[in-house]
Amino acid sequence: MSRLRTTAAAAALLLALPLSFAAAAPALAAPAASAGATVTVTATATAADTAPTAVHVELPRPTGPYTVGREDLHLVDQGRPDPWVPSAGPRQLMVSMYYPAHAGTGSPAPYMTAAAARLLLDGKVPGNSIPTESVTDTRTWSRTDARPQGGHYPLVVLSPGFSMPRASLTSLAEDLTSRGYVVALVDHTYENTGTTFPDGQTLPCVMCGKLRTPEAWKALNESRAKDVSFVLDQLTSRPHPAWRYARMIDRHRIGMAGHSAGGASTVPALLTDDRIQAGADLDGTMDYLVPESGIGGKPYLMMGHPLPDGAEDDSWTKSWPRLDGWKQWLTIDGTNHGSFTDYPLFSEALGIPQDPGTTVSGRRAIDLTRQYVGAFFDLQLKGIEQPLLDGPTAANPEVRFHS
Repeated sequence: MSRLRTTAAAAALLLALPLSFAAAAPALAAPAASAGATVTVTATATAADTAPTAVHVELPRPTGPYTVGREDLHLVDQGRPDPWVPSAGPRQLMVSMYYPAHAGTGSPAPYMTAAAARLLLDGKVPGNSIPTESVTDTRTWSRTDARPQGGHYPLVVLSPGFSMPRASLTSLAEDLTSRGYVVALVDHTYENTGTTFPDGQTLPCVMCGKLRTPEAWKALNESRAKDVSFVLDQLTSRPHPAWRYARMIDRHRIGMAGHSAGGASTVPALLTDDRIQAGADLDGTMDYLVPESGIGGKPYLMMGHPLPDGAEDDSWTKSWPRLDGWKQWLTIDGTNHGSFTDYPLFSEALGIPQDPGTTVSGRRAIDLTRQYVGAFFDLQLKGIEQPLLDGPTAANPEVRFHS
């Protein structure tokens, strides 16, 4: 089974779990939390044994020296109708901008809006009774209205998996920022469970269940590449960029990474936008294959979970020899499709088992994802040597390198 075709398991890591939560939750004890990933389970009702509980998750602390600031942008592409709902008018996107900030400034940033969290839960859990606060009260490490640091920083654009809101990559975004990056985390409208806009409207996933052919998935990848190029236009235009702190961005050092469909979208983005210099695919099937002519010598990281019986994703085996620059292919044993997102932390908090064969904890999976994605961009955008990427290490026995 290919990575992208595991959408039901992937998008549901947080959401399929509550299917049995209403019956199981009252018996749950608070699970032991690993360092940096505090989880508590607090009862919210006393009358019925089947009453739901509120789950409060704390994301792992970022590993870099910088405090993380965050500001949400509403961007409108007047030159492009929405590809999925043309009657909606021009393409609109919500983007969370993460930036190195001064410590002690700003206020805690929310994980996601209540309206988006309700759509996330209600859309996946028939008769949902899981408290919305189980999502909205998630502890992040970013700060709204935080005072930005001086200087210029490489920019990394992040694209989430299909049906997943941008919040699912919060841990990765915060960690990259703490290491000295500006990060643009994009919600692709109508492609996730819910995107909330400044006017209070929350748009649903129009495309969910409609992508049934490789050609349809390829079109989605191409559309996301256009979204990313538009975001870059807005962030790097002179003299009037769309973001008030755009001066922090080093326009000559830009990379892109994504999970699932977001990772697959890095291929057309690298091919069509010369500004993007490096790409990383986190467990995304490439319906838009790397062409035989390569991707212009741009460096590329492939990082995924093991498939059953030692199989490999066919799109990865086809694309791998065509990559014509620095490249690395990593398999993280003991993970599943959603391990490269925040969602396993919620799975563990709810006490619901993950996919069979999953032995790596959510905290550990996030740690490994941060390590290797951070090392990749440190090498490719900052020119800092990264021995971590040279081969297997005893510190990370889960990581297998392909040749």
